[in-house]
Amino acid sequence: MNKKIQIRKGTVKRLLGYITKKYKKQFAIVFICIIFSSIASVAGSLFLQILIDDYITPLLGQENPVYTGLLGAIGVMVIIYLVGMLSSYLYNRLMAVVSQGVLKDIRDEMFDKMEALPIRYFDTHTHGDIMSHYTNDTDTLRQMFAQSLPFCIMSIISIIAILCAMVYLNPILTIFIVIFSFLTVFITRKIASKSSKNFISQQASLGKVNGYIEEMLNGQKVIKVFTHEEKAKEEFDKLNEQLNEDMYRAHKYSNIMMPIANNLGNLQYVLIAIVGTILALSGNLVLSVGTIVSFLQLTRNLTQPVNQVMNQMNAIIMALAGAGRIFEMMDEEPEQDNGYVTLVNVKREGDKLVEVKERTGLWAWKHPHHDGRLEYVELKGHIEMQNVDFGYVPEKTVLHDISLYAKPGQKIAFVGATGAGKTTITNLLNRFYDIEDGKIRYDGININKIKKGDLRRSLGMVLQDTNLFTGTIKENIKYGNENATDEEVIEAAKLANAHDFIERLPKGYDTKLTGNGSELSQGQRQLLSIARVAVNNPPVMILDEATSSIDTRTEKIVQDGMDKLMEGRTVFVIAHRLSTVRNSKAIMVMDHGRIIERGEHDYLIDLKGVYYQLYTGAFELE
Repeated sequence: MNKKIQIRKGTVKRLLGYITKKYKKQFAIVFICIIFSSIASVAGSLFLQILIDDYITPLLGQENPVYTGLLGAIGVMVIIYLVGMLSSYLYNRLMAVVSQGVLKDIRDEMFDKMEALPIRYFDTHTHGDIMSHYTNDTDTLRQMFAQSLPFCIMSIISIIAILCAMVYLNPILTIFIVIFSFLTVFITRKIASKSSKNFISQQASLGKVNGYIEEMLNGQKVIKVFTHEEKAKEEFDKLNEQLNEDMYRAHKYSNIMMPIANNLGNLQYVLIAIVGTILALSGNLVLSVGTIVSFLQLTRNLTQPVNQVMNQMNAIIMALAGAGRIFEMMDEEPEQDNGYVTLVNVKREGDKLVEVKERTGLWAWKHPHHDGRLEYVELKGHIEMQNVDFGYVPEKTVLHDISLYAKPGQKIAFVGATGAGKTTITNLLNRFYDIEDGKIRYDGININKIKKGDLRRSLGMVLQDTNLFTGTIKENIKYGNENATDEEVIEAAKLANAHDFIERLPKGYDTKLTGNGSELSQGQRQLLSIARVAVNNPPVMILDEATSSIDTRTEKIVQDGMDKLMEGRTVFVIAHRLSTVRNSKAIMVMDHGRIIERGEHDYLIDLKGVYYQLYTGAFELE
């Protein structure tokens, strides 16, 4: 995605909102501790003047000096610095709690939002770029909350306190300091402005690099089979070079900020010493040695917070850029669901269906009508598509005037070349995408009226690419129905022809799977996918090229499991191997988003059209 990432308006306010929402008390204590720490530092510098002028200078030249007062003054100074040290320790500890809590809240909200996003979002964003929000972007926020934010607050309070102390000691020298400080801030801001836009570009480029790396990791077998290593390296080099250029431009200016700020601080220190000495020797202003020493100490103390603010600007800019990317995802439109028809358990009482809480194995659509009437429609799996048009983008229609029906228990097959629109139809049945024109009815109900969660609960789907999750085999099967009993899990595995191979595993159903079930063969993973659907016992099944990636011998076992599962259900099959669709009630031959032939196998063979040529090998599916 080439969309330019910018620091969004209101980002700072939105980030601070995470603190004030749950951690207001802790942050208030942090703020108070920062004030105490800053005041203690300034008070220590001011006390130098009293220590030197009132206690050390009078002792000079005395034959028998008494150090009692001096030791007491030093004790007071130690207490001042101890208060500052304890305050600093406390706010750092509390800020760690606040920062980690805020990051946890952001990650939770980000994941909740991700789960609410439509499939369209994941089809148009790389997984690596999305992962970058959880890693790089949140890490920049961690650094800002844990370090940059408290440092900046402490620095601002310290600057105010130091300037007040300087005015108290000597207004003329203070004016000189303020002028010089404004010059320092002006120079560093010029440098910061040059690097800020490049930090934003850096975060965007980093997301692209991560996305490409993840893509290459997932496709290593394909890369090696087609000896595409050099091409992959070339593409990575281009992305990496762009990241390198963005990082160089960002850090080229940011890396000179600290040396410039430090050297300007040193220059300021020397100039104050010279000006202070001149004023003291001129006799026009009474400047004691203690006042000059205290002022020099305050000057050094002023330089440090100014430098800290400048040094933290880069981290803050990167964090705000990262936050902008995170909030961009959070502000995406969630999947819309205006459905009001729900799926409920029912039982029969005479000719009526009555809703019950316990599981009965009998389901119905709970359909409230606008006139106040409540209707229960038994879930049977009758699907109709009427004159459906659809396009993933408005300007390009990929399905044209699709009409079909599938009665309960019928098997409907889709065949055709890649891109003909077969999978698109199944995406519409699940409402991963909504149609532009026409209607899809489920048991006579427009599916737009059915809540998406209830609609998808009534559909079972076995895909070509299996997705297993870290956990036991039992947990992976129960993913289809988390309320399933162990007996139901075993029955589902038997139905899918998976029970035998599971029993041969060292821990059977308690065998732990990792990395998408890499310990199992492709066929075994597919059998578990079928078992996962079987345990849900859906009335409608979608098989999207479920056997195309396995060998012929394993296909027979998998096909056997699917045939058992398909009994008595409405089934939509997408298949490249036409032998698997011969027994379908209707075969839909698709081409460029249109149904060009339909009918049973024998009818289509006698028709001697496209299906006949595909089946006999005159044409091949691409």
